[in-house]
Amino acid sequence: MTELRKDYFLERWVIIAPGRSKRPVELVKKDYSSKTCLFCPGNEHLTPKEIGRIGGKKWQMRWFSNKFPAVEEAGNPSVKKKNQLAHAAAYGSHEIIAETPSSKKQLWDLKNTEIITLLKVFNNRISELEKKKHVKYVVVAKNHGREGGASLKHSHTQVISMNILPPVIKEEVSAYANGKCNYCKVISIEKKSARKCFENKSIIAFAPYASRFNYELWILPKKHHKKLSDFSEQELKDLSAILLKALKKLKKINAPYNYYIHYSPANKNMHFHIELTPRLATWAGIELSSGITVNSVSPEKAARFYRGKQ
Repeated sequence: MTELRKDYFLERWVIIAPGRSKRPVELVKKDYSSKTCLFCPGNEHLTPKEIGRIGGKKWQMRWFSNKFPAVEEAGNPSVKKKNQLAHAAAYGSHEIIAETPSSKKQLWDLKNTEIITLLKVFNNRISELEKKKHVKYVVVAKNHGREGGASLKHSHTQVISMNILPPVIKEEVSAYANGKCNYCKVISIEKKSARKCFENKSIIAFAPYASRFNYELWILPKKHHKKLSDFSEQELKDLSAILLKALKKLKKINAPYNYYIHYSPANKNMHFHIELTPRLATWAGIELSSGITVNSVSPEKAARFYRGKQ
C-alpha cells in the first residue's frame, strides 16, 4: 500500500510508493518496436483493465489504470498526526491516457483536432474522478523524455486523484482574494510585456516573470474560467492551438518537458491554467538548499524563442 507522509514542519508531502520502482524503462532499450510497446494496438491485454476509449476497435485514445500506481484505493484516507508525524494512505486512482495509437508519434506530432479531443478526455477524467469518495483533487500531468520523468516512449498522460489538496494548489487559490483574481491582473500586465509568446481570441501564453525553468510557459484563458468544463468549443480550439504551437517549438530543440493542468478545487475560485516546463537544466545544490532556482534563460529570451525571433 502506498502512503502519504508530511514533512515535520513544512507544508511538503511525499508519497512512499515502492511499487513504482518496478516500472519498465523503455527509454534505455534499443529493441523497441510496436510489437513490444505496452500501449500499442494489439497489446491491450498487457495493460490493466480499460476504463474508456475514443473510437472502436481502431481506437484513437484509450485510458486504463496504471499497473504501477503512485496511489491506490486502499487504506485510511484521513490524515493522522502524532508526535510531528503526519500521514495517511496515498488514497486515489492512478490512470494512464494513451494519447495516440502510434508509438511513432509524440504529442507535438498530433493534429489540433486530436489535442481538442485529449482536452475533452482530461475534462471527463477530472469530472468522473472528482465524484469518487475522498477525492480532493485530480492531478493531470504529462511527462516527455527521460529528463521529464517518462519511462515509456509511447505518448501518454498521467491522471491521479488524491485525498489531499496539493500544497501548490492551496497557494494558487490564495491568488483570488477580496473578490479579485490576481491571475486576471497578471494577464493584463503580460499581454503588453516582452514576455508574451502567443495570443488568440480567448487564450494568452507568456513566459512567467519569475520562470523557474528554461523556456517555461504559462497558458491561460482570458476569461476567468475555473475548469475545462467552463470552456466553450471555440475556446477549447483556441487553447489547443496555442498548446500545440508551443509544443512544436519545443520539438525543434527536442526538449524534454512536463506540462500540467491547474484548475480550481471545489468551492474555490482559482483561474485555470496550464504550466509547460521544459527540463533542459538540472536543479542542483543552490536550488535544493535554498528553494531559489537559477534560470540561465530569461523569460524575455524564452518569449523571443517562442515567437520565432531568435
